[in-house]
Amino acid sequence: MSGPGPGKKLLGKANVYIHEKGKSGASVTHIDIELPELNDILKPGEASFVGAKEGGVFIGLKKEMIKRAEKKLD
Repeated sequence: MSGPGPGKKLLGKANVYIHEKGKSGASVTHIDIELPELNDILKPGEASFVGAKEGGVFIGLKKEMIKRAEKKLD
C-alpha cells in the first residue's frame, strides 16, 4: 500500500462489502466497492479487471475509462 503521492487524486472514502450469494439479490458472492464518484470513470454495465497488490487491489481501465479518469485529474 503506497498511500498518497504525486499523480494520485483521492476520489473519496468507499464503502466495501463482501456481498453473500443469495442475499440482497446477489447471484454469486462478490466484493462491492460503493463510491458514486467511480461511476464518473466506470459506467454501470461496463466491465474491467481487478488485480491484487500489497495492501489492496487495483482496477485496470480500458481506453475510454482512462480518458474519463484523466479528466478528473484536471
